[in-house]
Amino acid sequence: MANEAVIKTEELTYVYGKGTPFYRVALDRVSLSIEKGSVTGIIGHTGSGKSTLVQHFNRLLKPESGTVSVSGKDIWEKTDENGKICFKVGLVFQYPEYQLFEETVEADVAYGPKNMGLSEEEINERVKRSLQLVGLSESYLQQSPFELSGGQKRRVAIAGIMAMEPEVLVLDEPAAGLDPQGRKEIFSGILRYREQTGKTVIIVSHSMEDMASYCDSVIVMNRGEVFLSGQTREVFSKADALSSVHLNVPQITSFMSKLQKMGYPVPSDVLTVEDAADVLVKLLGGEGTC
Repeated sequence: MANEAVIKTEELTYVYGKGTPFYRVALDRVSLSIEKGSVTGIIGHTGSGKSTLVQHFNRLLKPESGTVSVSGKDIWEKTDENGKICFKVGLVFQYPEYQLFEETVEADVAYGPKNMGLSEEEINERVKRSLQLVGLSESYLQQSPFELSGGQKRRVAIAGIMAMEPEVLVLDEPAAGLDPQGRKEIFSGILRYREQTGKTVIIVSHSMEDMASYCDSVIVMNRGEVFLSGQTREVFSKADALSSVHLNVPQITSFMSKLQKMGYPVPSDVLTVEDAADVLVKLLGGEGTC
């Protein structure tokens, strides 16, 4: 039995500048399926169609042709339910901290749940729960979001979308511009959301290391089309194919592949430093993880 798809596109096509000299096909008959409960990465060089694609998942953009379905329902069919698709598919834009606007962290995170018509009790519970997911304590509730650090602002903005508890959480470059510790905090919160809720997460990123570390599967976009898709190890094992569209495998994967070509008995599909450490310890006759 096939795994259930929470998002599915069929022959999805979108163009910019229709009828003008700036006409460009941004998505060209894209058909894909994203498994319910998964963490799926979408990668590709600038202009490959990544951000345009995910903006179709909650009706921000309307297809030129083709369909987008969420939980088996075409989101452009005229139903009251589809009018609230933003509550089902929550989209966190790149640099979401620039969209903070309320006087307190509590008010900002509560904005989405209030628009859902929830009770005050439910709103308060969701605000506290979502802040906890992104690693912020209740002591931040009455603080101004504008007085926080860049990474903390980012986490508050993400918590605001998590508080709506969407079936699908989509994040466009969620760790862009952050230092390594900030990146780790952001992705830890995203994984906690997935683990504690069982919801689906979609991450758009240029970082091959992040995709390798956090995603179950990966979709590679190129020139508005799906170039590759599959389980993360499967996709990153195709280094030559990725190189042909100006993408690289994670650095540790490249390193292990070079060791293999030098004659060392190591796998070429190692994705993380932790996995590489296990392989090398065994190769050198050690026991267990470093």
